[in-house]
Amino acid sequence: MINKKRTYFFFLLLTFFGMLSCESNFKEVQKMGLSEFSPSGEADSINLKYTDSGKIKAVLISPKMLDYATAEFPFTEFPVGIDLTLYDEKGKKTYVKSNFASSYKGTDLIDLQGNVRISNDSGDLLETEQLYFDQKNEWFFTQKKFKFTSPKGVTNGEGIDFSKDFKKVNSQKISGEIDKSE
Repeated sequence: MINKKRTYFFFLLLTFFGMLSCESNFKEVQKMGLSEFSPSGEADSINLKYTDSGKIKAVLISPKMLDYATAEFPFTEFPVGIDLTLYDEKGKKTYVKSNFASSYKGTDLIDLQGNVRISNDSGDLLETEQLYFDQKNEWFFTQKKFKFTSPKGVTNGEGIDFSKDFKKVNSQKISGEIDKSE
């Protein structure tokens, strides 16, 4: 009986020390699995001008930019928001503002979030909480609620897509009043 107790006690003692050593190794293995997710580049107070054939196509202003170029899916983040001016071929401007933005390099999509406002010199204004911009096709879209104000009236809805100059607009679930006299 005493021999069984000693064997049992010895077994428990070995198990306890084994668990202590495993705990230490387990923590090290956990640390190996974690990767630091930090930007490969960082900039403050940026003012970027994009030109093509000697003409300015866009001006991007942001207080902070974080570049994750080495991530598996590279992207650039603007955690404090952006102020973007887009120019068409005739020099007409479209203004884009948001509290946060991410630009995904593989897809050419920009995700705009938080108090998103898009306006132009003609008096058109779109407001929403999230909006995507397809840079390649120069097309905006969202499934979120929006408010569109123009000289003709105010429209509210949920889900919209449109060209950067507001000339082509497809909206869903809309309500509002529009002056058709023009």
